[in-house]
Amino acid sequence: MVHPENEFVREAPTQFDLEIVEAQLGRTPRDVSAVAHRCPCGAPDVVETPPRLADGTPFPTFYYATCPKLTAAISTLESSGIMATMNERLLTDLELAGNYQAAHIDYEAARSALAKELKLDVPEIEGVTAGGMPDRVKCLHSLVAHSLAAGSGVNPLGDEALNELNQWWQVKPCSVISNLKERND
Repeated sequence: MVHPENEFVREAPTQFDLEIVEAQLGRTPRDVSAVAHRCPCGAPDVVETPPRLADGTPFPTFYYATCPKLTAAISTLESSGIMATMNERLLTDLELAGNYQAAHIDYEAARSALAKELKLDVPEIEGVTAGGMPDRVKCLHSLVAHSLAAGSGVNPLGDEALNELNQWWQVKPCSVISNLKERND
């Protein structure tokens, strides 16, 4: 699969974006601070979430994949055993391990920048990112969301996973809310 064009905009979500995300998730989204990536159909598929939710809960998952077609494709890939292979490679491929460490640093820096912008202090999640970074792979959803939000070349294992996915946006796109409501009914 070709890496979808990075529609990185890091923009405040519109009311329509929030309605799409709610339909994608089947619930009201929590504290969406920005749309981090738009799928080729135009709908948000990755959002940013502040490191501390409005209710005070620390939330380390900064980039959150919302599109059900994307998350289903990632779940199918996870079930293939790819994560075990990735973990083995992290133990033996020093260049990969270094690039994955750099992805961890990028993720934490982006989240910290938002925390600073929002004047949030979240020491509970310091050094913690998502997906198992920096030393293991435990959730491809987080890694793919990071790759989509940050762009190709930032998270090597997120990029690899993304390149294995089908073109989830082509059939019944999320930009048409009725397509999502059919899924949730």
